[in-house]
Amino acid sequence: MRFSGLVFTLAFLILLGYSLFTFWKVMYARYKFIQLGQPEPLGGWGERITGALYQIFGHSKLFKDRKSGLAHLVIFYGFIVLQFGAVELILKGFVQGYHWPLGSFHPVFSLSQEFTVMAIILAVGYAAYRRFGEKLPRLKQGAKTTVLYGFIFLLMASILLTLAFEKVWLGELPSGASPISSLLSLGLAGAGQQAAYWLFYACWWLHLLILLAFLLYVPQSKHAHLLFAPFNIVLSSMGPPGRPSKLDFSDETAEEFGVGKIEHFTKGQLLDLYACVECGRCTNVCPASNTGKMLSPMHLITKLRDHMNEKGEVLLAQSPWAPGRVMGSPQGMAHAMSEVPCVQGEPEGYRANSHWHTDIAPTMRRQEQVWQLQEKEAAGLSLIGDVISEEELWGCTTCRNCEDQCPVGNEHLSLIYGMRRYLVMTEGSMPAEVTRTLNHIERQGNPWGMNRNDRVRWRDEYHNLNIPTVDEVKEFEYLFWVGSMGSYDNRNRKVIAAFAKIMNEAGISFAILGNEELNSGDTVRRVGNEFLFQELAQQNIELFTVYGVKKIVTCDPHAFNSFKNEYPDFGWTAEVYHHTQLISQWIKEGRIKPEVPVEERVVYHDSCYLGRYNGIYDAPRDILNAIPGVQLLEMKRNKENSMCCGAGGGKMWIEEQEGVRVNVKRVEQALDGNPTAIGSNCPYCLIMMGDGLKQFDADEQVAALDLAELVVRSLGSKA
Repeated sequence: MRFSGLVFTLAFLILLGYSLFTFWKVMYARYKFIQLGQPEPLGGWGERITGALYQIFGHSKLFKDRKSGLAHLVIFYGFIVLQFGAVELILKGFVQGYHWPLGSFHPVFSLSQEFTVMAIILAVGYAAYRRFGEKLPRLKQGAKTTVLYGFIFLLMASILLTLAFEKVWLGELPSGASPISSLLSLGLAGAGQQAAYWLFYACWWLHLLILLAFLLYVPQSKHAHLLFAPFNIVLSSMGPPGRPSKLDFSDETAEEFGVGKIEHFTKGQLLDLYACVECGRCTNVCPASNTGKMLSPMHLITKLRDHMNEKGEVLLAQSPWAPGRVMGSPQGMAHAMSEVPCVQGEPEGYRANSHWHTDIAPTMRRQEQVWQLQEKEAAGLSLIGDVISEEELWGCTTCRNCEDQCPVGNEHLSLIYGMRRYLVMTEGSMPAEVTRTLNHIERQGNPWGMNRNDRVRWRDEYHNLNIPTVDEVKEFEYLFWVGSMGSYDNRNRKVIAAFAKIMNEAGISFAILGNEELNSGDTVRRVGNEFLFQELAQQNIELFTVYGVKKIVTCDPHAFNSFKNEYPDFGWTAEVYHHTQLISQWIKEGRIKPEVPVEERVVYHDSCYLGRYNGIYDAPRDILNAIPGVQLLEMKRNKENSMCCGAGGGKMWIEEQEGVRVNVKRVEQALDGNPTAIGSNCPYCLIMMGDGLKQFDADEQVAALDLAELVVRSLGSKA
């Protein structure tokens, strides 16, 4: 018995030691690959840790899908609870009938363990059902996922069987403190004590082998998020969400800007790649994926991760796989994209669902089809072209729905911005529409290239309104930023005039810049020309300083976001307001009184840059609820889950070549509520909603209106 005990212990220690050493090798390789990235400054650790704890232990992001969130919550906390029982179970292999010395509390502990095991089995069963039964399009259905479910089920089953055979072996009576293993022991009692002894150890070793195999499997699979996600959440960007990083152009010898190689990303961005759990939540809400385009935020991450593993192995001569290459690509092969023809209109197999009128399945299929192992050297692949296509990069509307949904804190936009910057500022490669738009903004200060001296001509149409320029008044409280859409677009001029009427009615002192107004730079920055953006920002800041601007109000959420959240990086701060914020405030203060009934069924569309970027959801709804006669309707995708109109990220100026038009799908969602008007708060959204209505021949029955226009109608002749 002593010799057997020694062999048993040595076998255990050798197996444990090998597993821990191999786990360390795999993790260290990934750590080294992350270190290939560029350094970045970090701070605000208290806020970081507090936010991370809330997100990790509160599952705040996971519960955006309540069904999946609940299942994950059970598994997450279940594994935490089971750690105490796992140690006890291991010790049972060395000490016959071992129990934690918990006295009279041990039955409660035992009951909690068995209850937790069953809860995990049920949660995993439900997760498998969602993937293979419901076949949610966002969830991959492959061998690696099946392996995971098998791992967890066998791990839980081995616990119960080990405890059951222990009871038979030791002749223990069934107990209410261990109801499941007791029930199993009754069915296994016929094996006899001697057989139960050997079966106990067989199940004990099975449990240990599964546990240690799981230890090695996790870091080499999508379940690496268990190890990397907490760090990724802690190290997420601080400050306003979705804010692009500021580039330093002081080095005049620099020849490259942006991200053209995997090692050009920051360490934090590379950490994103290992944190991804491939849950598909990002792709599920992406307007590009929803409308049959090539871009899938999830695949963007996973393709970069594959490339980092393969290129990192070449650069550092260190394999990220163990044992052998069971989980990795064969030596001498690397993942790369094959040619993908652009699919105009609905792609093959596009089946819009009745809930959102969208379908991500064609995008998921295309991504799986084109990302294949090829006989290529990973270090020789082009990041943009071989790994990520230009079509994917230009398909992004920067709506941030992907980041808002991501449960592990991934920041997809920063990856896209980096690669767009490389295309635009280093390679000079971009769609013709982007080139034209940037040239127009640089030369004339507006995307159409219209004469900069005609910027204020719109005011002539409203000569009865008091709309002074900064040169025509001695002082003013608010600088009213009209923007290019308000100055040059006929439809949005009406919105600007409506808000001017509201300010006059409220007795607000304001002025506009007139022909001195430039472009805010939002579009410029989003398409990747950071250099031009910084030039515009500095020019605008100088102009604001000259006129002593302390408060700005605008009808454009994009300009609002830039002034409020991005200009402070360049040394300028002021009070920045969106017009819906002030209208809501003035209604509450009684400065304006909507009294005339407006009989409209208004379905409200949340714009991305006011909503997800700045968290403003209540003010617009307060306005609509304050207008007599208006019936506020909500879309199925609303507030933080609102679907983009399709115009953000420079897409206002880029023709959609792939798939279905985003704005058409958004309008289709709006029409579900049988509205008489679609209410918006953004000049881009207003145009996109109007164009979408024309696609359904509904523009005669349903109007696309800014909230300011509805308020003016309710003010009647007073305004």
